Amino acid sequence: MVKKSPLKFFVLSLLLIALDQGVKLLVHFNMEPGFAGQIRVIGDWLKLHYVLNPGMAFGMQLGHEYGKLLLSLFRLVAMAGIGWYLVHLAHRGAPNGLLWAMAMILAGAVGNVIDSTFYGVFLDNAPYGSTTPWFHGQVIDMVFVDVWEGFLPDWVPIWGGQYYSTPIFNIADSCIFVGVCIILFFQRRFFREQHEEDGLLPDDLSPDTAAVLPASEFEDTTSTDTDSPETDAVSSDEPQADLQRPRNSPEE
Repeated sequence: MVKKSPLKFFVLSLLLIALDQGVKLLVHFNMEPGFAGQIRVIGDWLKLHYVLNPGMAFGMQLGHEYGKLLLSLFRLVAMAGIGWYLVHLAHRGAPNGLLWAMAMILAGAVGNVIDSTFYGVFLDNAPYGSTTPWFHGQVIDMVFVDVWEGFLPDWVPIWGGQYYSTPIFNIADSCIFVGVCIILFFQRRFFREQHEEDGLLPDDLSPDTAAVLPASEFEDTTSTDTDSPETDAVSSDEPQADLQRPRNSPEE
């Protein structure tokens, strides 16, 4: 196990956080919210669309009175936990791919924590009726992959008759999504690399593991070892006794 410094992975997190916050502030100060300020980037399916998200990632919301406060506190705890786990993995010598993925998840968590913690105060975007602007800031979303939008049929349970579109998200959400996908898709490779570095693969056997090998592994070496002193002594005992015994003596 080779310990690694987590510094470069935290640098990646800081760069992604700066990119996320820079894009959010540019959108806030230069775009009109909603369809009025929408900008087409690639045709009609990729757009910049400024919306405020008072809830979770990808436009989802918590309807409870204290839902936003609970979500902000949960994000703070998750941010601290992810940061600690990144350091823990680096000190254990985890594969770089896993560490880069964790750095992306950390960046996404921190990016949205900044929004929910400070934007209610500095950008004055806390929802109306909030008990305090602290921890009630709304997250700025802007990336709109317009695959489908419209009103759902009335027969659809709960959401029937309501307008719906594919989720609008931000760079922080993207970092979390990509980081999780990397871990899910390459988890077997990451764990194999970790086992190789820890010396746990069966191809790299230590001397102690030879004791548990089948006896057939040693048959060739034992069967061909006929030059030892013990085997010579056993094989020569009977001939020596025969030589000492007189045969066809004249006295008989």
